[in-house]
Amino acid sequence: MKNKRAKRPFNFKKPTKRQWQKFLLNSLIIVLGNFIAAAGAELFIVPLGFTMGGTTGIGILVRNLIELYGQNVAPAVVDWVVNITVYAANFILFVIGVIFLGKKFAAGTLAGTILYPVCMTLLHLLDGLYEGAFGETIGQSLHDPLLSAIMGGLLFGAGIGIVVRVGASTGGTDIPPLIFQKYFNTPVSLSLWALDGSIILLQFAAWPQVTVAQVLYGVIITIVTSVVIDKVSPIGMRRTQVKIISERYLEIRDMILTKIDRGVTILYGQTGYLKEDCHMLLTVISHRQLVRLKAEVEKIDPNAFMTVSVVSEVRGRGFHSDGVDFLMPQDDDEPKKVPHEEN
Repeated sequence: MKNKRAKRPFNFKKPTKRQWQKFLLNSLIIVLGNFIAAAGAELFIVPLGFTMGGTTGIGILVRNLIELYGQNVAPAVVDWVVNITVYAANFILFVIGVIFLGKKFAAGTLAGTILYPVCMTLLHLLDGLYEGAFGETIGQSLHDPLLSAIMGGLLFGAGIGIVVRVGASTGGTDIPPLIFQKYFNTPVSLSLWALDGSIILLQFAAWPQVTVAQVLYGVIITIVTSVVIDKVSPIGMRRTQVKIISERYLEIRDMILTKIDRGVTILYGQTGYLKEDCHMLLTVISHRQLVRLKAEVEKIDPNAFMTVSVVSEVRGRGFHSDGVDFLMPQDDDEPKKVPHEEN
């Protein structure tokens, strides 16, 4: 008789109120981020014919090719071809991602895969109403192509950054770089730049429907988007790290704990020249607290050696930043309240 593997019981713990609040808040942030990103693309980039990367850039390429070679295509179809292409491309890439990256990947990407094209559709209708009322789209009403490109890049980057900030993904062309990273250990940022750059350069396939100026505007949009994503995605997480070496380290330690109200770690070291034992204090504070900390250290030991650096992310007690969790984690241990944060 063959031994059958015993099935492990599935224990489901009902999510707590705190978990539901976290889940709903992160879901709202994901919706808002996708809406902002879609606004940048649909209101300021697509109507002016600029190029860009991502599935939206693929949609723009398809529209330009149809306008160039599809003489009998109805204008109404051309008007919606970008949105239709984004829906199709997102769905195809999502399926590829599930195949190569697994079901856990799907849970964090499904929202962005659906929300972004839906938001684009709603904003497309809104922009159409605006054009019907005023004779031009919202982006065209600026009467400045460069301003429209910058505005589009700012909004698109801000939206993507907000979504990434809570640990979610917008799907689309984010997926191939993740696959390359998994199987070929290729950096995601490098693959993403290469993919977006290729999509922008492919726009020349629709020349002369696409001009060199429109492609260059696309380069500007890509650069602005990348800078904004880098600034927005870790928002609320950047902190100042301070290292202090002083013979009066115990007094400085007490000052940080009581006056600055931050945690501190004592590190043991040795001086490089005399090889004497020394103590270094490590603390992470907000940017606003830096001026006060330097003044207080100066009072205690004017000769203290201090280095200041900005860290992009801090996690832990006092600096915790939760990401989105679509799988609803079961443990919900509330952190104990302590008088000072610890590093």
